[in-house]
Amino acid sequence: MPIKAVLFDMDGVLYDSMPNHAKAWSTAVTEFGLSMSPHEAYLHEGRTGHGTINILAQRHWGRNATTEEMERIYAAKSALFNTCPEPQPMPGAAQLLQSIRSLGLTIVLVTGSAQHSLLTRLAHDFPGIFSAERMVTAFDVKYGKPNPEPYLMGIEKANAHFRTNNEHIAPITQSNTIIIENAPLGVQAGVASGCFTIAVNTGPLPDSALLDPGANLLFHSMQELADSWEELLNLLNTTTSI
Repeated sequence: MPIKAVLFDMDGVLYDSMPNHAKAWSTAVTEFGLSMSPHEAYLHEGRTGHGTINILAQRHWGRNATTEEMERIYAAKSALFNTCPEPQPMPGAAQLLQSIRSLGLTIVLVTGSAQHSLLTRLAHDFPGIFSAERMVTAFDVKYGKPNPEPYLMGIEKANAHFRTNNEHIAPITQSNTIIIENAPLGVQAGVASGCFTIAVNTGPLPDSALLDPGANLLFHSMQELADSWEELLNLLNTTTSI
């Protein structure tokens, strides 16, 4: 079926923000007797903050973190993140978003982040692209990535937006949706949702970390994907099954 929707992760896809997240996580958790290397932060990317904290608590404390502990730790991490240099939009991201919008495709943000400082910048950095009703964040989900829940919710939001203007046209489903991710857990979630999943390796992990979970295609920058988008979309739209 012709592609109708594209779901975007945020950190490492729209913003070059993962180095800041990795630094903030690895520094903040030490205040609470936990430890996480910057490299490990990339492996947890896409998971909700509370989910990441619980994994660390189980490893170091032998128990789940309480809600109060999770909120305190995440607040400390967020405060450190906000002291880092402001992350810039990923080169090629705006070009790709404009290309997708010009074709009339539905765009939805699907992120495990609860980082207000980035979420509030979307309207400024990518004007006219994202709106609250077409965003899935850590505030919306119960399980988070690698569970497919966030992307299935993203498809629902994409379809709700699409159907208001295309009442008599076939709906948006997994078969006509593309997911763009940069994290192993995000790729797992995308593949589990049943969507065609594109990995963009913008971090320090090897390509295998994104291909082994099942990414259908891999690019090494958002600019490379943006430059290849028209050819890629034509290929997918003329393929009988994706």
